[in-house]
Amino acid sequence: MSSDRNTARVKTPDPIPPIAVFVSFSGHGGVERMVVSLIRGFVDLGRRVDLLLTRTEGPHFARLPPQVNPIHLGARHTFTAVPALARYLRRHRPLALLAAKDRAGRAAVLARRLAGTDTRIVMRLGTHVSTAMAEKTALARRLRFGAIRRSYPRVDRIVAVSAGVAEDTAHIAGIARESIRVIRNPVITPELPGLAAALCDHPWFQPEQPPVIVGAGRLERQKDFPTLLRAFAQVRGERPCRLVILGAGGGRARLAALSAELGIAADLDLPGFQANPYPFLARADLFVLSSRWEGSPNVLTEAMALGTPVVATDCPSGPHELLDGGRYGPLVPVGDIPALGQAMAETLDQPLPPEILKTAVADYTQATSAARYLELLEAGVIGEQRGGSQ
Repeated sequence: MSSDRNTARVKTPDPIPPIAVFVSFSGHGGVERMVVSLIRGFVDLGRRVDLLLTRTEGPHFARLPPQVNPIHLGARHTFTAVPALARYLRRHRPLALLAAKDRAGRAAVLARRLAGTDTRIVMRLGTHVSTAMAEKTALARRLRFGAIRRSYPRVDRIVAVSAGVAEDTAHIAGIARESIRVIRNPVITPELPGLAAALCDHPWFQPEQPPVIVGAGRLERQKDFPTLLRAFAQVRGERPCRLVILGAGGGRARLAALSAELGIAADLDLPGFQANPYPFLARADLFVLSSRWEGSPNVLTEAMALGTPVVATDCPSGPHELLDGGRYGPLVPVGDIPALGQAMAETLDQPLPPEILKTAVADYTQATSAARYLELLEAGVIGEQRGGSQ
């Protein structure tokens, strides 16, 4: 007999199954950006990732690492993708499924039931739903909250991006607050310093120009830029300064008209969506968040990570946690124009040192966030997979 036949065959362990991530890329949104950063963190930590997609629109899809396996579910909407998602779960048996937001989480629960599998589902939530739904009709709120109460108890673990989102979710869903884990967004990526160092050729950011205040976000009601314009007009009446608001949206014409009415049009620029906003944030004398509500405001975190002084509304939720109750920047009531203007003027006069601001957001790194998500996704599963393959 040959020596090959006498040699005992050693079975190669089966590879650990991939982590599945279910998301719809539908634009320039922060959810898509945060999901891509998480995936990049998973890949950096040696994990295989199947990315389950309904749509692939917007710039963030291009940031995916080449190691990721994109799987198009053949549907344009989250809930119409349920049958295809169920087939994926049944055939591929991923280690766990991360659902990027509310609809994806509810669809994942339905798909798992249809597939007849025991796939672990972790759902990421980034919105303070009560505030977002406050001005909707009673019927709309009843339908949304009812769907949450039916679905969320069936999710294996819920992740909230802030304590405020966690408390709001627990209240709406009727589940214990202790069952919801707060994990900070993967906002601070390894490439952030390099992006911020890129050339900024905007004339207002050149030497010996008046101070520049920056705001950023979609030009919509949530961000409450009219309040920022009115507060800026108050500051501008006392000193030379300028305001740049980065972002696109349907409110642009109204903001331009309001700036003319306030007499500040010459000192306001609305340059639209910026694929790389970080040179603006890094060079700003002040960043202002004027939102009515948030989950955990990424752009506020980014500004602090770049050492830029900040002022924010004390909206639900996120700014209070980021600024530690005002320790790292003033918090003002939502919609309070005089208070916002005063806080802006005082912060321009007495900004905090950059290193203090950077230290305040140390938990918001891509690596830290990805590692904490993996703890939940792999809890009780990795050991079983490795044990079964030995």
